[in-house]
Amino acid sequence: MAQWTKRDRAHMKRALQLARRGLRSADPNPRVGCVVARGGKIVAEAFHKQAGGAHAEAAALARAGRAAEGADVFVTLAPCRHQGRTPPCAAQLAAAKVARVVAACDDPNPAAAGGLAELRAAGVRVECGLLATEARELNAGFFMRFEKKRPFIRLKSAASVDGVTAMAGGESKWITGTAARDAGRKLRARASAVVTGSGTVLADNPALRAPNQKRQPLRVVVDSKLRAPPGAEIFAPPGPAMVVTACADENLFAPFQKRGVRVRAVKADAAGRVDLGALAAVLCEEECNEAHLECGATLAGAFFAAGLVDEWVLYLAPKILGRGGAGLAGLRLPNLGAAVNFTFHGARRVGEDLQLTLRPD
Repeated sequence: MAQWTKRDRAHMKRALQLARRGLRSADPNPRVGCVVARGGKIVAEAFHKQAGGAHAEAAALARAGRAAEGADVFVTLAPCRHQGRTPPCAAQLAAAKVARVVAACDDPNPAAAGGLAELRAAGVRVECGLLATEARELNAGFFMRFEKKRPFIRLKSAASVDGVTAMAGGESKWITGTAARDAGRKLRARASAVVTGSGTVLADNPALRAPNQKRQPLRVVVDSKLRAPPGAEIFAPPGPAMVVTACADENLFAPFQKRGVRVRAVKADAAGRVDLGALAAVLCEEECNEAHLECGATLAGAFFAAGLVDEWVLYLAPKILGRGGAGLAGLRLPNLGAAVNFTFHGARRVGEDLQLTLRPD
């Protein structure tokens, strides 16, 4: 196993910092950062900004110029070896005559894999695994898509401390404060797709767009019986929209399609609703790395029951709303042993509210 120095770790940490700059823009590609160093000093650095643009390694090499020859290159994902929207990075690194490439982790995309082997064959010293956990976490959805054939699904909820998400009459604006709502919108902005249910569309008519950015996530409405009105705000531009339904009557698709909304029919579950496994497969086909779920208790409960919540971000407001309101998850469990268990992954104060991040056991 490679023995990495303190300076190696510092360079890879810097590469990870750079990669995070593509948090909202790189999709559907992974977030990747690259550092070129000589004599322990950084001579060039870059990150992958957007699909179709230069990969991090290519951009860093361009900035380094002749200084890349004999240099050490630190990259958060193994360089690709395939011709996609851009030329293969492994070949560019070899042509630049770099001395050493340190990758945080391998690329899970089989079409891109093999870059490290190609570099070794070209005589470049290659090492892999430095800060691998941090690199995988940054691209959890990208790895999930290729390893499990579905996106990483993040559920965002907001409630009072007694677990109420809306009053009995439907009033829910606003339970949490401005800071918590802004934090939730930032989570939406990093996603490949924002998913909600037809019940939420009918009750609230939300837009669910990402604020202040050119790239809009795909907005997806889970609508088993095509109840949502085609004129709903969520289907309006800018940004793409889709309905996923269990309805097989294609004559009912036309009103949506006339508005530029795609309709995907999938199999139904035992209750006649959209099969969530099939929904996840559709999102994978759409190259969705992260799916951001904002929905009511019924759909949230179905995702919990299906074991399809990879992360739950819950905002709790310091107020009590009492009995009769809507809850967080519409689950009916027979006993305590059937509980859906999570562990606390993080907690922080956001304005006057509390943000809890939970992941399944």
